[in-house]
Amino acid sequence: MTHSLPLSPMRAHQSRGLQGRFHLPGDKSVSHRSLMFGAMALGETRITGLLESGDIMSTADAMRAYGATITRNDDGSWSVTGCGVGGFSEPDNVIDFGNAGTGVRLVMGLAAGYDFASTFVGDASLSKRPMGRVLNPLRDMGVQVLGRSGDRLPLTLQGPQTLAPITYRVPVASAQVKSAVLLAGLHAPGITSVIEPVMTRDHTEKMLQGFGADLSVETDQDGVRTISLQGHPTLKACSIAVPGDPSSAAFALVAALIVPGSEIVIENLLLNPTRTGLIDTLIEMGGDIRIENERLEGGETVGDIRVKSSDLKGVTVPADRAPSMIDEYPVLAIAAAFAEGETRMDGLEELRVKESDRLSAVAAGLAVNGVDHEEGPASLVVRGTGHPPAGGGTVETHLDHRIAMSFLTMGLASKEPVTVDDAAIIATSFPSFKPTMERLGAEFSEGATQ
Repeated sequence: MTHSLPLSPMRAHQSRGLQGRFHLPGDKSVSHRSLMFGAMALGETRITGLLESGDIMSTADAMRAYGATITRNDDGSWSVTGCGVGGFSEPDNVIDFGNAGTGVRLVMGLAAGYDFASTFVGDASLSKRPMGRVLNPLRDMGVQVLGRSGDRLPLTLQGPQTLAPITYRVPVASAQVKSAVLLAGLHAPGITSVIEPVMTRDHTEKMLQGFGADLSVETDQDGVRTISLQGHPTLKACSIAVPGDPSSAAFALVAALIVPGSEIVIENLLLNPTRTGLIDTLIEMGGDIRIENERLEGGETVGDIRVKSSDLKGVTVPADRAPSMIDEYPVLAIAAAFAEGETRMDGLEELRVKESDRLSAVAAGLAVNGVDHEEGPASLVVRGTGHPPAGGGTVETHLDHRIAMSFLTMGLASKEPVTVDDAAIIATSFPSFKPTMERLGAEFSEGATQ
């Protein structure tokens, strides 16, 4: 997957009140893991609600390359016939992950358990993203890595004949690092443990338990979590219903808050506490957001979210909230641009190593649209006036889907339209973004000019 094709600009226009009830595509994190765990299980795993985006299809292709059978059924569900833990075959070719950072980092953990070569490539954006923090613990387990300096794609991994279990304390809050080590640990004899000082999204732990892995979690009085996994389990196929993606919901949620006269309901949304930092923050800012029909499905909390347009005020977002909303800071910055007063966001180091340097990209986008802000090494301050910002700028997305969607959200309520230089990249995570938003009343036009 490459992005050498011409850019596809899109412009967002000031819209009237957004209205409607709707479902969102399935959660991206759960969708990735559903395919991977199904590929390692014995039997047929049936998945409903799978996100059918570019990133997820890259993971599906990777699992097929290792020998799993994955098909889309006539009713829109997906079936995965797995190979069992330890049952993968050597891929015939390189595995192209396109723009899927989560996909490639987690699959590196799976590849660690095999004494054969796996070569991973990606698009221009993914090839710039550092992989060292995932590769370093895998090296500790005995994996050999061959690739470019800086641990960037393309990379080839070859596991040892016997993978060594480790106890690994993650140096940064990262669900991807935690998950990669645990997935490698499936193939190691004995117990592999991950110590997590700050809790991150826990889909890997919950889903491994659901597939039958012997996994335990202990939390001490300081909130430090120790996740311990017994190697060489027999994973058994199961049925998975993927709930709506809170990271995709973020754009409609913020749009409804900033476009006057809006009221929307987002149905069947994943409300895992490790993923609701944006909702918590927007409520603190004065957002009229209510959770309805909250329930437990498949071990995860889900519910419906009712959102009404609101007058927002600036807040200070605590740094320890970052793991629960790391993907949502770009669109939070948009909400902050419409709020009255200063919004301060700290603990944003992780944004420097996403699909783009998101911190820099957000700051540049705010600048060209007339928003007072201050970018720090790991912080962002946005100073809103309580009125719509000027808008009128063209934002460089740097092949980053969340930058594109965030600034298109801004353009729905700013004084002048906002243009992004490439909307095609949105398909990596939320292919139905434009039609979903348009059904609510959002106004977009193709191209850089009206």
